[in-house]
Amino acid sequence: MRVTTPAPHPLCQVTVSNKPYPPCMSRFMTKDFLAGLMFLAFGLTALYFGRHLAVGTGVRMGPGYVPRALAFILMGLGGIICVFALVSGSEPVEAPKWKPITLVTIGIVCFALLLERAGMLPALVALVAISSVAGEEFKLVEVLGNMVVLTALCIIVFKLGLGMNIAVIQGVW
Repeated sequence: MRVTTPAPHPLCQVTVSNKPYPPCMSRFMTKDFLAGLMFLAFGLTALYFGRHLAVGTGVRMGPGYVPRALAFILMGLGGIICVFALVSGSEPVEAPKWKPITLVTIGIVCFALLLERAGMLPALVALVAISSVAGEEFKLVEVLGNMVVLTALCIIVFKLGLGMNIAVIQGVW
């Protein structure tokens, strides 16, 4: 009996396994490699937006000196992370979990809409309540404790400590 081997994948000349992407792409679809690419993209974005700022010299630094230096550092770290991910491999990327992403985003939008209209207390309560539903386990006592502590800390820091003109409850305080 003759055993046949599967045909190599046309993109990379490697036998296809049970992965959702070609095997030659498996090193590129890892968490570390994609994180390195993200660092590179942020560094390039910073360079693009800071291109009109004067750099100056080391002695007389212009407004673009530090942002450009940080962008190069970010791109260097991104490149190093990408190379290490390609050489050593890493964990494969998981499918995104849409429930937490969606609910946390909705919580932030509700906070932004409620902060000026209703005050800090209702905005923080809505943020914590909506974002807490996004987790895998929901414990009412922990959520209520989180609301109380977060609201107290925000009032202490922003209202009392920094003296910001933010209403705790609109029309009351």
